[in-house]
Amino acid sequence: MNKQLLSLLLAVSASCAWAGGEETFQNVCSTCHAQGDKGSPKIGDVKAWSKLIKEGQANITADGYAGVRAMPARGNKPELSVAEFGSAVVYMANFAGANWKEPDEAMLKKINALIDKRNTAKK
Repeated sequence: MNKQLLSLLLAVSASCAWAGGEETFQNVCSTCHAQGDKGSPKIGDVKAWSKLIKEGQANITADGYAGVRAMPARGNKPELSVAEFGSAVVYMANFAGANWKEPDEAMLKKINALIDKRNTAKK
């Protein structure tokens, strides 16, 4: 394989990978969470995030993904996957002192079950 083709394949591969937590935060979540708009917990605000962190990773991820209080579902970016959204939640929570891991298959299963439950309750 020539170098040009290899470089092109690597660039395409990198652009297709879903965004990490920090990137998703910067592109989506920071709109509100950087300033604490509309009552959202500001990134790095340990006091505000500690209450949410106590609710647990699956719960606050499902709440935000489904939409909670003034927050629109998925931060108003409907194309976000649960994994992408969950990664951004991990980034913000860890920035405030949590020690959460990226959502693995088991965590995603818990989050999806809670999302389904919330969506069913809204109907």
